[in-house]
Amino acid sequence: MQIRFKKLHPAAVMPKRATDGAAGFDLTAVSMERNNGLIVYDTGIAIEIPAGHVGLLFQRSSVHKTGLSLCNAVGVIDSDFRGSISFVFRVGYVGCSHYEVGDRIGQIVFVPIPAVELVEADELSETARGAGGYGSTGK
Repeated sequence: MQIRFKKLHPAAVMPKRATDGAAGFDLTAVSMERNNGLIVYDTGIAIEIPAGHVGLLFQRSSVHKTGLSLCNAVGVIDSDFRGSISFVFRVGYVGCSHYEVGDRIGQIVFVPIPAVELVEADELSETARGAGGYGSTGK
């Protein structure tokens, strides 16, 4: 599968996998803006995600060195979005380190999305778990 991307900023870096076995393509920051305890990094990259797919944004494992956390846990880039991809991180504590412009700040994973039709029903099928929620399956 080929997926087209466009550089929207002169310093934008082509998304790439760090290894052949990597699931995600690393994205690099071209700008950083602090705003109310958040840091917004822009990649300067737009991606043409094929219909029937989604791009999921994840923080990189190196985030543990910074004290940052991705605000929305996993970002969702829909197939009809053509804007610049950005990441918003929450600052965990005063004085924590952060990524710099030019650093790889996150990754995008492309996932197929099945065609789904939701159908309202009066009853749902029974399962062993039933409506058991948080912690209902034990430790």
